[in-house]
Amino acid sequence: MVARWQAELGMAAFLAVIGVITIIGALEYGVGWSPSGPEPGAFPFYMGIIVLLASLANALRATLPLLRTRLWAGQAFLKPEQLRLVLGFTLPILGLVIASLMLGLYVGMALYLFGTLVLQNRYPVLKAGLIALTTPFLAYLLIERVFKVAMLKGPLEAWLGL
Repeated sequence: MVARWQAELGMAAFLAVIGVITIIGALEYGVGWSPSGPEPGAFPFYMGIIVLLASLANALRATLPLLRTRLWAGQAFLKPEQLRLVLGFTLPILGLVIASLMLGLYVGMALYLFGTLVLQNRYPVLKAGLIALTTPFLAYLLIERVFKVAMLKGPLEAWLGL
């Protein structure tokens, strides 16, 4: 079992890396002032510093034994029933991403909707199928036809000529 302070420390380290990456990326665009005002990297640079400082503060808070025992004495980060709920949300979303990359966004969306409606929400198969086919079709019409924004296509959309 992962203790709460270990999870806090891990997330602080992850966010510190994000802050450092943001700072380095902002430096490539300049963080000072130009004759027309702040350079393009100024805002991301300061946001990166804020994220880095906040993550360092959280890491310090998670590792100080006195604070850790007072704040999180014996607290588990995630209980088994909470882990089941998190995985019930995360795994289908991961499946959506993988299916969208392999089969296209609209096919991935249809598979995701059908799976979650039938397996998680206990919808009847016919009703779930209707929703899973109608929603991506309407999304296609709205995004690609009305707004004229091309989305990720897969082999099925290419075969249909979309």
